[in-house]
Amino acid sequence: MTLIKSISGIRGTIGGKQGDSFSPPDIVKYASAYGEWIRMHSGNRRIKIIIGRDARISGEVVNRLVCSSLIALGIDIVDIGLATTPTVEIAVTELKADGGIIISASHNPKNWNALKLLNSDGEFISDKDGNDILKIADNENFNYAGVDDLGVLNNNNTLNRLHINKILNLKTVNKGAICEAGFKVIIDCVNSVGGLIIPDLLYALGVKEVIKLYCDPTGEFPHNPEPLPQNLADISEAVTTYKADVGFAVDPDVDRLAIISEDGSMFGEEYTLVSVADYILKNRAGASVSNLSSTRALRDITEKYGGAYHSSAVGEVNVVAAMKKYNAVIGGEGNGGIILPELHYGRDALVGIALFLSHLAASGKKCSELRAGYPNYYMSKKKIDLTPGMESEKIFEFLKNKYGTYELSDIDGLKIEFSNEWVHIRKSNTEPIMRIYSESKTSDDADKLAERIIGDIRKAMGHLTIG
Repeated sequence: MTLIKSISGIRGTIGGKQGDSFSPPDIVKYASAYGEWIRMHSGNRRIKIIIGRDARISGEVVNRLVCSSLIALGIDIVDIGLATTPTVEIAVTELKADGGIIISASHNPKNWNALKLLNSDGEFISDKDGNDILKIADNENFNYAGVDDLGVLNNNNTLNRLHINKILNLKTVNKGAICEAGFKVIIDCVNSVGGLIIPDLLYALGVKEVIKLYCDPTGEFPHNPEPLPQNLADISEAVTTYKADVGFAVDPDVDRLAIISEDGSMFGEEYTLVSVADYILKNRAGASVSNLSSTRALRDITEKYGGAYHSSAVGEVNVVAAMKKYNAVIGGEGNGGIILPELHYGRDALVGIALFLSHLAASGKKCSELRAGYPNYYMSKKKIDLTPGMESEKIFEFLKNKYGTYELSDIDGLKIEFSNEWVHIRKSNTEPIMRIYSESKTSDDADKLAERIIGDIRKAMGHLTIG
């Protein structure tokens, strides 16, 4: 069994002993620590927190434990029920709440669940705030309310419609063009909350026909819920069988978007953001941001329109910080995560769908033709096991010395930019491994670059085990 405590929240597997899994006592402890932290920053006024969850089988149990813990602290709860991560984020600001908790383990299998923690801006908490919450949890210094000061539970089932309406009101969402195109769209919502909101969004956008795969919010995932090519065989086949114009697949909490072209081919998770950025930057000048491990194609597209591209450390909170710093009009991550600040600062597959369909309709092209118009890059992802005593900083220093004449970034591990390719080396926050991501013009070249860097590391450290 697994329990992972990190700055962004707590996640783990259901079942097992306290402290070794996502157990009821641990859920109560960390929910209480978050509530105590919110209260410490809110003075003496009444506090309100938004709670939403994906459709995982364990979600209702976790929800009750979280709500009860916060109510016992004297905090009012607005439970919006089954909801996407971006819907909860929007709800925090729209309802003027002090924070929010998303009960979802994102793309992890059904035996996992998690508490994802938001601040009063509806954004994931910072490193510092996360560490403060972990310290409160470790001390278990919770001050629960007396009987006359308990919090109140309220339910609100209007947020899905609010989320859809906010997307429809965006100037860059072209409902007229989508309607005129008469699209047939297939969706795979992995039997989670996407099945409740994505069909409504598509019909509201004017999509002619929606074919639904796995849209019953039972929490029984029909395949690995991470929207990667190897997990999307069913929707790929369905797109060609039903002669659909495009397919969309999302993860259980709907913050990642995968696109399937009309010929059943994968658009590519790295190119979800690239295509949406192409559309946004064509209509509005500005900067873009993605993390260091995302494709160079975003920079190419941004510079094509005269904008400036910026990179951030890996992690949504870091991308958001960089977007604010550089006043970016579009950003996200290469895992299919799109952040449109005009709507909110969070990855949102729903706005990604609306913008992509607007782009597709305006282009007059087939989905595969649209994809063919972007620079082709190929990525390789490898890892190295770090044995005890090996210091990652010494590895980075060796590489900096060897490749000092190239463009380097050390804001998150080390990224080395060559003329037509790059490599990003970073230590994992949760495992004793070092990840090596590389990108080049061909898959063979990307692999060769990664292996070259691995060879350098072997020379620096003597011997390492390749994973």
